[in-house]
Amino acid sequence: MTTLVAQLQQVQLSYGTTKALDSISLDIPAGVMVGLIGPDGVGKSSLLALLSGARAIQQGKVQVLGGDMASSEHRDAVCADIAYMPQGLGKNLYLTLSVEENLQFFARLFGHNAKERRRRIDELTKATGLYPFLQRPAGKLSGGMKQKLGLCCALIHDPKLLILDEPTTGVDPLARSQFWHLIRRIRQNSPDMSVIVSTAYMDEAEGFDWLIAMNAGQVLATGSPAELHQHTLTQHLEAAFIQLLPESAKQGYQPVVVPPLVSGDNSIAIEAEGLSMVFGDFKAVDNVSFQIKKGEIFGFLGSNGCGKSTTMKMLTGLLPATSGRALLFGQNLNPDDISTRKRVGYMSQAFSLYSELTVLQNLELHARLFHVPAAQVSDRVAAMLQRFGLQQVSALLPEHLPLGMRQRLSLAVAMVHQPELLILDEPTSGVDPIARDNFWQLMIDLARQDQVTIFISTHFMNEAERCDRISLMHAGKVLVSDTPAQIMANQQSDTLEQAFIRYLEQAGARDNSTDTEISLASASTAEPVKKAFSWQRLWSFTQRETLELRRDPIRSALALLGSLVLMLFIGYGITMDVEDLTFAVLDQDQSVLSQNYVLNLSGSRYFVEKPPLNSQHEIDQRMRSGDISLAIEIPPGFGRDLSRGQQVAVAAWVDGSMPNRAETIKGYVQGMHLHWLRLQATEALGTDASSLSSAIETRFRYNPDVKSLVAMVPAVIPMLLLMIPAVLTALSVVREKELGSIINLYVTPVSRLEFLLGKQLPYIALAFVNFLLMLVTAITLFKVPLTGSFWALSLSALVFVLFSTGFGLFASTFTKSQIAAILASVLGTIIPAVQFAGMITPVSALEGAGRLIGEVHPASFFLTISRGVFSKALQLTDIYPALLQMTLAVPVIILASVLLLKKQER
Repeated sequence: MTTLVAQLQQVQLSYGTTKALDSISLDIPAGVMVGLIGPDGVGKSSLLALLSGARAIQQGKVQVLGGDMASSEHRDAVCADIAYMPQGLGKNLYLTLSVEENLQFFARLFGHNAKERRRRIDELTKATGLYPFLQRPAGKLSGGMKQKLGLCCALIHDPKLLILDEPTTGVDPLARSQFWHLIRRIRQNSPDMSVIVSTAYMDEAEGFDWLIAMNAGQVLATGSPAELHQHTLTQHLEAAFIQLLPESAKQGYQPVVVPPLVSGDNSIAIEAEGLSMVFGDFKAVDNVSFQIKKGEIFGFLGSNGCGKSTTMKMLTGLLPATSGRALLFGQNLNPDDISTRKRVGYMSQAFSLYSELTVLQNLELHARLFHVPAAQVSDRVAAMLQRFGLQQVSALLPEHLPLGMRQRLSLAVAMVHQPELLILDEPTSGVDPIARDNFWQLMIDLARQDQVTIFISTHFMNEAERCDRISLMHAGKVLVSDTPAQIMANQQSDTLEQAFIRYLEQAGARDNSTDTEISLASASTAEPVKKAFSWQRLWSFTQRETLELRRDPIRSALALLGSLVLMLFIGYGITMDVEDLTFAVLDQDQSVLSQNYVLNLSGSRYFVEKPPLNSQHEIDQRMRSGDISLAIEIPPGFGRDLSRGQQVAVAAWVDGSMPNRAETIKGYVQGMHLHWLRLQATEALGTDASSLSSAIETRFRYNPDVKSLVAMVPAVIPMLLLMIPAVLTALSVVREKELGSIINLYVTPVSRLEFLLGKQLPYIALAFVNFLLMLVTAITLFKVPLTGSFWALSLSALVFVLFSTGFGLFASTFTKSQIAAILASVLGTIIPAVQFAGMITPVSALEGAGRLIGEVHPASFFLTISRGVFSKALQLTDIYPALLQMTLAVPVIILASVLLLKKQER
């Protein structure tokens, strides 16, 4: 153990004001199984992320496999020698891809050819029992099978260092046993491989070679399990860990004491009769039946996804059962019956209180929500603060509390209305041993002193042994319900975990793995990992993104038809044409000339006459209601004055709520008014109107009918080709950040450019298909003729979608959520396209920063090209300057994305 696989010197890591690692110095031996033990939040995952190169070093020095992990050259050199499996079931997997497709993806990233990929995949899947499930989507695997697949993906490239972050959390005991058996076989065949594991299960850590006990970002002790036992004079690692904690953390700690359940009131608090829950074709809970007595502590054990949380939600009325029934205190559960609900307290698996409210405010709010009498709220809240030890933190926000304290707050909130039944869904997950024991002591006191019935789910077998009775659940079914001692006696087992494993095996949960040797060190045919640009790695991301798109109908539909649908709405919804204007006339003259004047308006295609007005008051009334947009008021004596050659005034009242439309209406009215006067003058003089004065005859080229569709439809195409592809491309990257699969960029040889281009290519193809669909729609449905070169427009569209998808990549580099990515992409595309690119206002008419944006943004060039090819019959030679300037923007946006995308989490 003198050879080191890693060495840390004065390493510090902080997340804002939270210090995750506090001046850690550590020598980690090579060739052994190293375990990190400690509760959630003590820095285990942060330490493993630094060792794998997935997280950037803030302070201190981290050396792994003989080099400095702060050096990008060393990380590139050793990333093929390190395998990192992050925390969470299937966190590094792509759940819509099959087992085969996931493994093919990872094998391509490490440069294996087709023959070598086949050999390795068959070897790994046969050894892990996944071979019969090669075509099954990863999302439909059990928790244990997901972890095995994650391990196979990590082992596909012969690592020298295997890093596993809580690989068995949330899986059943049988799957945990199978997983560690597999690790032992791998280490037997590859004795030089180093393995570093973090775990929440102390019984697992007993089998490791060397341990690192951590708390509050610091190392408490290192050594073999035997050395830690000898140092602390304990027999179990959990007890040893408690002894290693500083005295301040152990102050007031007492081991948990569980008084026996006194057989008194045998009434049933909660009963399930044939409860079932089906989601689509998936049966989450299958005919579950059990009874819990009043004052009993009843444990619910099983892996993640076995149906525990679903059953608990059905028993609280949060989820209606598909079939069966639930009884609370002898009555059928009615979710709408507040009197029944007030008798139940529920604490969910995730922290579900209001983070913006203080501890005190959370308690007061929930007291009122459960109709605690107003006069009793203060006393009830004070009692909860005292009973659960929250007086000193009552003014703090929950996010500022330690995890154990937050769990006590959740319990206090669940008890504030003094329920008779308390349902707790994995309340101690990730909590340190002392906080977990203190939490259990609170629950035991509630059950034994206050006769509160406790229904609790847990993953920890030592907690299950404290329950009066437990149920073991697997695949939606209850395997057995009895006391822990009786369950162990039934299976003739020394431990509850062994008994659980035997029940699982009897239920058909078998290990499909074989004794196939996993010869990680014998891959002589493997190709070396290329450090330079690799088309294979790029194409691997392209293939994977394409497969995920095909299997996500919503994203596929949006990507393929989103632009077309929006084009239909916008094309018909946005128009500059001002036609069919409603008007009415207040004719106070009623002469032949006044009636002729009105006929001049009503005979125009621009106006639609409404019933006449009777008074000036009616003008305001009908215009406010939207009945008319224009009111013409003809004064008394209009015809007489006009016949005498006197000047006449006609009032035109225009709805000015939309200024542009109002100005257009004003121009129409003035033009028709002058035209009518001219006609009257001509008829009175009996001469040809053309001889009266010279006139300018206006003719329109390219759009002779001056229809807005001819201008708007070619402008809508660039706007949608900019917005939709950018949004989809940004989401494709940010989605990986949210799901956690972005870790595969951090810890594999793929470069930032390969990753980004691989993600971009499918959306370029989809965007170009959208362009063709919109082009056909513009010509056939909107009747906008394409007078210029189709090939010139298509080439311009291709270059433009290279930019728009590149902008999506750019937006994804500085956003971490899909909502933020959508906002950044939409605002960064729709504003330039509409406001600055000349869609409505010409670029030449803009001023200041707006004009500068319009003169350099690719949307301006493509909009000019699109309108020109549609209306002005432009050819490739005509659009060459604009096409060149648009092309220059593509490498700029891609380069900016590459520079901003980080190869490590920071």
